Amino acid sequence: MGFFFETLIGGLMAGMLYSLVALGFVLIFKASGVFNFAQGAMVLFAALAMARFSEWANIALGGDSLFLANLIAFLGAGVVMFIVAWIIERLVLRNLVNQEGATLLMATLGIAYVLEGVGQTLFGGQIYTIDVGMPKDPVIMFESLFEGGIMINKEDFIAALIAAVLVGVLTLFFQKTPTGRALRAVADDHQAAQSIGIPLNRTWVIVWCVAGIVALVAGIIWGSKLGVQFSLATVALRALPVVILGGLTSVPGAIIGGLIIGVGEKLSEVYLGPYVGGGIEIWFAYALALVFLLFRPQGLFGEKIINRV
Repeated sequence: MGFFFETLIGGLMAGMLYSLVALGFVLIFKASGVFNFAQGAMVLFAALAMARFSEWANIALGGDSLFLANLIAFLGAGVVMFIVAWIIERLVLRNLVNQEGATLLMATLGIAYVLEGVGQTLFGGQIYTIDVGMPKDPVIMFESLFEGGIMINKEDFIAALIAAVLVGVLTLFFQKTPTGRALRAVADDHQAAQSIGIPLNRTWVIVWCVAGIVALVAGIIWGSKLGVQFSLATVALRALPVVILGGLTSVPGAIIGGLIIGVGEKLSEVYLGPYVGGGIEIWFAYALALVFLLFRPQGLFGEKIINRV
């Protein structure tokens, strides 16, 4: 029983990290009604900025304070992502107001390639590390309840808590604030939102800024775990099944979808993997997403989007 709960908790923590990346897709879709293929590139770009700024700040400070270097790097990377959001709105989205969804989708593809190229030019193409001081050693918990206890990775646990807090804040932002309601109105109908005085351009800047901060947090967490390299952009592919399962229009759906995918991957790999030769964890999420695409394409909590693109 202890091993089952250990696997379950590991799946929940992995699911929260998937949800964090999936949030970026949901945020952009809620504001523009288009799937953002640049989300993985945004995670990579933010992680590169964080890693390089931290390295440069640490050198400037003489290596005396890793915390201060990381704080400076986080603020600097945040400013960079705000600038990226402003440039995207100014040079790309402003010229595509009221265009078809397919046009906006292709624009995000172009943004992805530009971000990857500019990221390599500005920050280099090497593999970098992000050290934010999160403990990496596992800890044994609940020894009084289960024989041998339950082993939990401290880094994954802290990362999952950070992701959960950010997800909660964004959920409240969309549901309770005037800006969040304006973003939902823009997502439903650009022209109608403009007709009642909602500034479309400013709204898009806001949502891309928020998505940039989400990408920064995701980049820090995943970069700390995997290292900052250009394959980090593919981490967004792990979030695609989460978005499909939870629904493109639902922030809570991104959370629930991530938890279901994370738990499903871990449990299926542990309990079904030995009977089929392993490897279930690699394809489980995509198989589940395919089932939903066939029978419930809007996901668990999403709205039907046929008329929105």
